[in-house]
Amino acid sequence: MKKRGWLLFSAIMINILSCKKDVRKLPAPSQNGSNIFGCSIDSNLWVPAGFGIIPTAPTLEARGGVNHSIFINARNFSSSPTETEFEIHLYNFTGRGTYPLNETTAKYPSQTASYAYYVRRKMTPENEWITNTQYPGRVEVTAYDSVNRYISGTFEFYAINLYNDPQPLHVTDGRFDVKLQ
Repeated sequence: MKKRGWLLFSAIMINILSCKKDVRKLPAPSQNGSNIFGCSIDSNLWVPAGFGIIPTAPTLEARGGVNHSIFINARNFSSSPTETEFEIHLYNFTGRGTYPLNETTAKYPSQTASYAYYVRRKMTPENEWITNTQYPGRVEVTAYDSVNRYISGTFEFYAINLYNDPQPLHVTDGRFDVKLQ
């Protein structure tokens, strides 16, 4: 009987974790470290969901890096087996202001350029998009608090597919308010 109960519990959990949840609206903009992220990808709403790389990992995180950089990662693993993920990198970060996403990087990821990156994968990448000189964008940092450790802002960009010709995508209405680790 215990084995049967375990199997039923496992089946329910797999079903819950693998269900795709439709996004009906983006999170409201905020500037207090409330850990929100959302955008529209070619008119389809997107927010982080599911679980991180491992079940205990966050779906949204921001951290500082080399060269006064900020990395923002947002993951959606709720549409198993397809996973999607954003990375926004702000190079030479100095605080509030506008950061253009208009450089072509020699390779991804780059430690010496600001860019936005989006990937769709099933274990390995099926499609990857990145900003460059022909497909630019911008990030507007509207709040940055180094004491309370959060960054907030908006973003929009065009990006080109690195694998398939050309399949660009357009990201609009982007917003984030993320605690810095």
